[in-house]
Amino acid sequence: MIRFLTAGESHGKSLCVIVDGFPSNFKLSSDYINKQLRRRQFGYGRGTRMNIESDEVEILSGVRYGKTLGSPISMLIKNKDWNNWFDVMSIEMNKNISEKISIPRPGHADLNGTIKFNYDDIRNSIERSSARETAARVAAGSVARKFLSEFGISVGSFVESIGGIYSKENFLARLFENDLTTNFNAEQIISASDKSQVRVLDENQERQIINKIKKAKKNGDTLGGTFIVIATGIPIGLGSFMSYDRKLDADIAQAIMSINAVKGVEIGLGFESSDKYGSQVHDEIIIKDNFFHRKTNYAGGIEGGISTGLPIIIRGAMKPISTLMKPLKSIDLTSMKEVESRRERSDFVAVPACAVIAESMLAWVIAKHFLDKFGGDSIEETKSNYLNFTKNIIKRVTKNFRKKNA
Repeated sequence: MIRFLTAGESHGKSLCVIVDGFPSNFKLSSDYINKQLRRRQFGYGRGTRMNIESDEVEILSGVRYGKTLGSPISMLIKNKDWNNWFDVMSIEMNKNISEKISIPRPGHADLNGTIKFNYDDIRNSIERSSARETAARVAAGSVARKFLSEFGISVGSFVESIGGIYSKENFLARLFENDLTTNFNAEQIISASDKSQVRVLDENQERQIINKIKKAKKNGDTLGGTFIVIATGIPIGLGSFMSYDRKLDADIAQAIMSINAVKGVEIGLGFESSDKYGSQVHDEIIIKDNFFHRKTNYAGGIEGGISTGLPIIIRGAMKPISTLMKPLKSIDLTSMKEVESRRERSDFVAVPACAVIAESMLAWVIAKHFLDKFGGDSIEETKSNYLNFTKNIIKRVTKNFRKKNA
């Protein structure tokens, strides 16, 4: 089973992550991971920190001569602004102790975290609950993404809306209706969406969104939005209905929901399916090109907690960033009097970045279930197991049923 553990604070010296459980002998480089880290920092409406930080990963272990060893992979991402925060985030006691923060910000983990962990300084809660931690997750997810590429599996995303501004063209509906099994690759979505400053697929929508972000900035406000994440090249059979904690869709929902500020997750048609007849939402089964196929993909590539072989389609909703330059009301914990909430350097909108983080989390979950299914200590062994399962599926199924009905 694969697993990862991140460590580090938002303004601490660095972030680090340990990734464990991947097989040996697949290619992995820091350049590959850094490409995804750069995509996470991209997008109109990001805060000033993006001008300071240019995230780069240093692989410390688990890779030799560009290939994985099968041992734990440890990675380091330095915080380049660390020198300006040395006194505030010092590991040891020092003479220049910073003033304690006592005013929690609405929408953050400031108050809840301070009460839960019995802190006397909200800074302690701010640092670890910050979305800065997701840089380490992207590094971990990039290892999973590279592993999956060995099997023709790719993950991509685009922003569906920001601030309630949608495209007139319903790209999500097209994903459900079109023949995506053989003619579509998630990398195509990346190529298209990464050309946009806000990662949308519609130029007119992009202009409207940028204008709304400018208005939000002027008003000291923030915006949220929705994003779509897609994985293609998925084989039939990932996940299981045997136990609740082995369902692929449940695992994906948890992973996407764990991303900072995400408040909703849908798979396939999602909530819309509850308003329709069954005949309008279930994907009819056919044979095409001598393989199982579906006329549609309203299920989003998963039925009964198991992958159907069609693209996995996820929709996520991100709330507006909680730190406002025009602050909301709060309480000063030292006096218990009503005050204005404090400000902390922040973004105005981060939906494009959230979509990239969601790609990494989706890649991680798929890789986890892929290795649960096919195993292998080396990439060669995993490929052998994968090919043994996927070849001649139609013949195998037909043979089984003919035996039983003879």
